[in-house]
Amino acid sequence: MPNFLRSPRFRRDALDKRASGSTRNRQNTLKCGTRSQPAGLRWPASPPADKTSAMRKSAANADVLSTREAAERLGVALRTVQLWVEGGVLPAWKTAGGHRRISRAAVEKLIAERSHALSGQPNAAAASDNRPLRVLVVEDDPDMLKLICMVMEGWDLPLQIRTATNGFEALLRIGDESPDLLLTDLNMPGMDGFKMINALQGHNPGGDALRVVVVTALSPSEVAQRGGLPESVRLFTKPLPFDDLEVLLREQYGALAAAALP
Repeated sequence: MPNFLRSPRFRRDALDKRASGSTRNRQNTLKCGTRSQPAGLRWPASPPADKTSAMRKSAANADVLSTREAAERLGVALRTVQLWVEGGVLPAWKTAGGHRRISRAAVEKLIAERSHALSGQPNAAAASDNRPLRVLVVEDDPDMLKLICMVMEGWDLPLQIRTATNGFEALLRIGDESPDLLLTDLNMPGMDGFKMINALQGHNPGGDALRVVVVTALSPSEVAQRGGLPESVRLFTKPLPFDDLEVLLREQYGALAAAALP
């Protein structure tokens, strides 16, 4: 063996090189185990959280809408849908967390059955030899006004519905069109329902046949404190009982049809 191989310095340098090589091998192993990214390459990105949650959404959830989603589908305000739910126009239920849910089938059925009301088209009730029942609805809340008109449009009755937002506007319409039935709120800006009904009692431009129906959030005692209403006025408290209103309108139309017989 050559003498330089036996020297302590050579043996020390050889041990240092061996230790350095082992360290580099361990580092390469660690890099491979953790999938370190080589320069110039990119690992595929994870899908976004919202897309992942959307993929987990079941087909059953697609058949259920929130009130906001139902409003977007119907093309109306969120509050309008809430009023329709409270009025029984749209069946709904509450989750354990207290959120309302509406079936997509109910929304589609409402669109199909009452598209003429949602689009503001005239009533397409069955044709009749008698003239339609002329109804004037007076309400300052636009969402409530739309709800009332839409529900009445859904009844199988020949109705001619006109609207007003205050007592003064209603008096002008009564004078021009002579409705058969007046459905009015009491609390309205400008001329309220009390003043309008008093004016009708004094002048009665619609004639004796005008039927007055009041719908209000006031209690009977509060109505009495503000002067009360004539005995001939029918009073409904909010939320409006649409079933009772439909019965009343059918009775009114039956009387109108009977009066037209020879």
